[in-house]
Amino acid sequence: MSTTVRSALAERSSRFDGGVRRGLALGAAALLIASFLAVCFDVADVAGGTNRLVLFVAASFVAATLLARFLPAVAALLIAAALLGVGLWSYVLAVPNGAALLRSFGAVRADVLALLTGLSILQIAEAGIWVAGIAPAPTFLAWYFALRRQYVGAAVVGGVTLGFFVLTGDAGAVVVLAGVVGAAGVVGFGELDSYGGRSGHAEVLVIVLAAMIVIAPLVSVVPSGAEESLVPSGGSGGGGGSTVEGSLLAAGDRVGIQGSISLSPELRFTVESDRASYWRAAAYDRYTGEGWVRTGDTRPLDGSLAGPPGNATTIDQTYEAEADIGLLLAAWKPVDIAGLAAEGAKVTDLNGLQPGDGLEPGDTYSVTSRQPIATSDALRTAGRNYPDGLAERYTALPESTPQRVANRTARITANADNPYDTARIVERWLEGTKNYSLDVDRPDGNIADAFLFGMDRGYCVYFATTMATMLRSQDIPARFVTGYAEGQRVAEEEWVVRGYDSHAWVEVYFPDAGWIRFDPTPGGPRTAVENASLEDARAGNATDIDTNASEGGEWTPTPTRTPFGGTNDSEPDDAANVQGGLEGVAEEEAEGANGTVSLPPGAETTGSAANGTGGDSSGPGPSLPSPTREQWAFGLVALAGLAAGARRSGAAERTYRELWLRYHPDDAPATEVERAFERLEYLLEQRHRPRRPDETPREYLAAIDADDRAVRVGDLYERARYAGSATGAEGDEATELVAGLVRERTPLLRRLRRS
Repeated sequence: MSTTVRSALAERSSRFDGGVRRGLALGAAALLIASFLAVCFDVADVAGGTNRLVLFVAASFVAATLLARFLPAVAALLIAAALLGVGLWSYVLAVPNGAALLRSFGAVRADVLALLTGLSILQIAEAGIWVAGIAPAPTFLAWYFALRRQYVGAAVVGGVTLGFFVLTGDAGAVVVLAGVVGAAGVVGFGELDSYGGRSGHAEVLVIVLAAMIVIAPLVSVVPSGAEESLVPSGGSGGGGGSTVEGSLLAAGDRVGIQGSISLSPELRFTVESDRASYWRAAAYDRYTGEGWVRTGDTRPLDGSLAGPPGNATTIDQTYEAEADIGLLLAAWKPVDIAGLAAEGAKVTDLNGLQPGDGLEPGDTYSVTSRQPIATSDALRTAGRNYPDGLAERYTALPESTPQRVANRTARITANADNPYDTARIVERWLEGTKNYSLDVDRPDGNIADAFLFGMDRGYCVYFATTMATMLRSQDIPARFVTGYAEGQRVAEEEWVVRGYDSHAWVEVYFPDAGWIRFDPTPGGPRTAVENASLEDARAGNATDIDTNASEGGEWTPTPTRTPFGGTNDSEPDDAANVQGGLEGVAEEEAEGANGTVSLPPGAETTGSAANGTGGDSSGPGPSLPSPTREQWAFGLVALAGLAAGARRSGAAERTYRELWLRYHPDDAPATEVERAFERLEYLLEQRHRPRRPDETPREYLAAIDADDRAVRVGDLYERARYAGSATGAEGDEATELVAGLVRERTPLLRRLRRS
């Protein structure tokens, strides 16, 4: 081979290696940018839609790509600062009284500090506008630096942005890992690109980064300390994150939805009240698809609170803590609180109470509540004239919520012509078609969609989440609420509340009445599970599960009729109207409804739904698990690492050569002879030495003292190469001779032949 040819090949190889290094560096930069944009898109999906964000991010990429060729770094920094300023100002204009708040340095400082210490972006009222305003600046600047080969700058910009989302708690483990790998890749591949590293160096870096990603999930990090819980932990399985109570009431401003969960029979409160109620702890307005978030500020309790907009009855309650606990319970709607717990108490934007300090056993406080009074007829005719902003806030759903949720709900409630009947039908439908169980696997993706279409059982969180989502899909304001059910009634006006009474339900808004409670969780099965938990604890002589009054069993009152106040007890005409709606649902389900409406567990039917041929049915027989997006991503990364490792170790090349040696496609005789000689030359190179550029095939075979078969192939090659002709028999002969040499080259075959 001439020096000129070798030089040309070396130059081409260098250009190729440079292109690979450059491509890997830009790919790592794109991964880093994608990591923080993933957080932005998740927030935008939940709060406001992604269209605006997509437009702004795409414009930032295009601008960076076009300007990177000639724009100096100082000008790029100024453009990024301008983009950030415009985005923040757009958010300020979207927030009520935003401009006034911006003039208060203390308020701005407090908000920034809250974000940096764990305040989720999703708790911001206009979170979708916020991320759409924030995202373009770091996207533009990081991509600009990457294109300019200022890789460290790109890593710093992307890393700081991702770090901010880590501090807010919005960046998940997979996103953070992707960002870290992206930042390391930007710097590593960028250094190789800048200093002309070889392709082998890039392969080593790929292997290291892939190992980081694959190994990281296998390493569990145990924090040295945990934040103090709102509910007590300890004996009888109480209070921890694995209990219903822990998952609901120790969650603060966010409620995540878990899989299998347990109950705690331990005492929490003794409540004296002139009327039974659900003892409310918190409400949540923003559904993320995987849980609930409470938005808005928390303000100090200053005086009394406003009551509901319509008629209401007064409920006086006195709560005595039976354990160390950090909750302030109250029947809806609290208007006044007195006692030790009132000192330093706070009120959320959703009118929930929060204590300044935790309660100790024996601490008491009193609450006066005004509970809405409304007949079913009044609620049925309440209409949809909602206060400004209320419907927008309490009907919002993630943009990614499948349309089939709304379609299913519309079919179920087809006979309802008002929000009240719609809510009652959904409530009854969930009670009748889903079983109650604490032993469930948490589904991936949108919880309400999964519970509606893929699960036949769940506990209160699943029921309440699904009902609220279904109502919101029909533009009916609904929210997710947590607290405790009534508990064990031990006297005419006294209840004992235990950990297993923790509960989740739904509140629906009606004009001139306010928020009315609905509970879609089947009451009988839930009570049976709770009673079994208490009996097991008593049989095991567990402590802190009874008071002197609770050991004698439930106190049974004389049945009386009370006005409708948002409980599951309704007036006779209400039952008739709801039953009519449910009969319409039954007819729809019996017809199959294209396979998208599920029947109650154990029900029999005919048609496509029964045979598994409907549109949403998966059909009979076992189904294979579907990998998640994260599993696909990890699998692809692992394959990339294995591929790079195989290439680096030479395993890929050796594997290819072994296959190439044994593959003999049919072709023209002369081509077959030439291909056979190529394989022969490779074999001889492995056993002896390569053929020098100035050596003819005949000289090479003579120099290494090749055997007769190799010499014969060489003769056939010279004839085909230089005479330009070969017969079919010669092509077959050359192929078979080389195939024999390949077989002999395999040690196992040689041993078999000797034996």
